[in-house]
Amino acid sequence: MVKIVKSPISDADHTFISKNYKNIVIVYGHFSSIHPGYIRYLKNAKTYGTNLIIVLKGDEDIDIKYPFSINERTEGLTLLNLCDCIIQLQNQELAEVIKKISPSVIVFGIDYKNTNSIDIKTSIVEAKKLKTKIIYESGESNYATTEFLRNSKSEIDFNRKNIFFDSCRKQSIDISKFKDTIEKFKNTSILIIGDTIIDEYAACETLGVSAEAPVLVVKELDSEVFIGGAAVVASHIRQLGGYCEFVSVIGNDNQKNNITDFLDKQSIKSTLLIDKTRPTTYKKRYMVENQKLFRVSKLEDHPLENELEEKLIKSLREKIPNFSGVVISDFNYGVITERVLKEINKIANKNKVKVFADSQSSSQIGYINKFKNMTLICPNEKEARLSLKNKTSGIEHIAMQLFKECNPKYLIITLGSQGFISYLRDANKKIINQYFPALTSNPLDVTGAGDSLLACMAISISSGASIMEASAISCFICNLVVESVGNKPVKVENLLNRIKEYLY
Repeated sequence: MVKIVKSPISDADHTFISKNYKNIVIVYGHFSSIHPGYIRYLKNAKTYGTNLIIVLKGDEDIDIKYPFSINERTEGLTLLNLCDCIIQLQNQELAEVIKKISPSVIVFGIDYKNTNSIDIKTSIVEAKKLKTKIIYESGESNYATTEFLRNSKSEIDFNRKNIFFDSCRKQSIDISKFKDTIEKFKNTSILIIGDTIIDEYAACETLGVSAEAPVLVVKELDSEVFIGGAAVVASHIRQLGGYCEFVSVIGNDNQKNNITDFLDKQSIKSTLLIDKTRPTTYKKRYMVENQKLFRVSKLEDHPLENELEEKLIKSLREKIPNFSGVVISDFNYGVITERVLKEINKIANKNKVKVFADSQSSSQIGYINKFKNMTLICPNEKEARLSLKNKTSGIEHIAMQLFKECNPKYLIITLGSQGFISYLRDANKKIINQYFPALTSNPLDVTGAGDSLLACMAISISSGASIMEASAISCFICNLVVESVGNKPVKVENLLNRIKEYLY
């Protein structure tokens, strides 16, 4: 059982801690929304001693607006069962706590290393007097889950469902009203610009290992072609009931017929500029059962030539003022040049059009921090760290860096199979966050998860939903997308049915 202590520490609590806790490790923070980043930090700190004590910031902190009170944050930490004691601060009494309980180790998040906080500096002086070891670590950044080592799939799904409902409760989100929100999608228009990709999946049978070289030999049984990249973002928005148009650049090859046929069947109006210097980006994935073996890509990623860039910008100038929102789905293959991005911002700002952006990258390199002053940016954690050249700070510090460098209204950091964290900056410039779990614990294919998230966030917010309500709805669309192979758009009726299943 986790002991709860209020600061200043009473004599009785001091006696209890001295008698029962040995080799004490202290961690310090606000823990405003419990998410995998904080859990990494706590698990890492726990390895440095016998008893872990969390010293929890009070509600009066001036730098961050807490969405939850200290008692609510304490309750969330208690349920994790990772610590032995939680000490609730009122103001800035960290140094007094250190002096009173004499910890063996203090583990600060890496972002505290060069802080100017008087409270932290005073605490460090006190710790040095006591010869307390000070460590700056935020825990290892992991992009995969280890839950299946200890829990069954049904247990994980049950836990995630409870976390989801708790996230909705904390943000005062009424899931029963999602149908009304989704109904507004049909009155919303979105323009999508970005790279078009052809995705082919080949189902194979394993024959063995080649005698010529130590390579796996497979027999191709069947294949299916999907439209990917920014094109599938457009398809998601169309299938969700919104009106959309698609602007992209493709090669002068046979693949263009697949693209135009797909868009016509979806009733998506498109402007597809032909670039004779590049093929249409094509990716083929070879699979045995539901396991991907490898991928072969055919692509060119050089920036657009001036003449083609000018044609693209001219089209955007004509179109952007007529839409509620613009989605930039950038796979870093040369379509979203610096000048194109600058023009999108200029036109959208002039016409008060919302802009949603993602720089998606897997094998190629992309930088999310090239997107400035957007309505929403949504990198995954790895992309965010790469863009900021920061491998060690906690996720919260990464988020603060992105707000400072990119100045978005909203931010989402995705955490792979663990879900995502949504952030907003309120009218007082304070940052509020909320963790939303992935509702599918064992996805079949995660290829289209980022595309569906971007599409759902864009149409939801453009339709008037808050970022937190949009985030909750997006949990369901991602849940549906990863349950099948290939980047398939989600129909609005399937989304509504999945939401209904969770309600009852």
